[in-house]
Order: sequence, then structure tokens, then C-alpha cells
Amino acid sequence: MKMRALDHIVLCVKDVGATCRFYAHALNMEPREGQPGKWSLHFGTHKINLQDAAAPPSIARGTVPGSGNFCLLTDTPLDAVVLHLRSAGIEIIDGPGERDGAAGKLLSVYFRDPDGNLIEVSNQL
Repeated sequence: MKMRALDHIVLCVKDVGATCRFYAHALNMEPREGQPGKWSLHFGTHKINLQDAAAPPSIARGTVPGSGNFCLLTDTPLDAVVLHLRSAGIEIIDGPGERDGAAGKLLSVYFRDPDGNLIEVSNQL
């Protein structure tokens, strides 16, 4: 068996509305309600599903807000990313710095969302 792509990830969150606003403002993602009360964040051909911590599905029991950690790639120069995040009042907790990514070296910055999930935004080098 060989995996070919990542379809989506799921973040467990305390406040779906606050999370939608943060990702729309900080990362220009588009919040969409797929089914009543079921929200996801869209960018390009990718999505992040949001799981309300107050009503998790039984299959996802034990997931908690703030345990996510993921990396997003951008073609926007990292200096511009840093300026955007700072102007949005988002604290950069590490970087810019060089890291190893799935397809080679990255230049990255790290910050947290309202639940404490660790977000890495990177340029491929």
C-alpha cells in the first residue's frame, strides 16, 4: 500500500466561530459550512475540518483542542508573511528559520491559533 496525498486534517477546537475568524484573517482561508454545524477551512485544493470539542463524534473521542501541529507552504515571501502576522497582532514564537520539509529545505515561522495549535508557515528553499 502506498499513500499518494493528504486529503484533509481535522482540528479539535473550543470555539468554531473564533477559529473560522482567526484562519480567515491570519491565513486568508475560506470558512465553509458543509452540513449544519459542520465547518471547514478551505485554501487551494485543501481543507481543514473543524471538530467542536463540545460535541466530538464518538470515533474522535479523546482529541483535545490545541494538540494540532502542522505546516503550510506559501509562495508569499516569508518577510511579507511575518509583516502580515505582526500587523494582525499574531505573535511569532519561532523563526524565521530553516527546517527540513517533506520535499526539501524550508524557511519557516511558527505561531499558535486561538486553541494553541502550532502552525508553521514556510517557503520551500
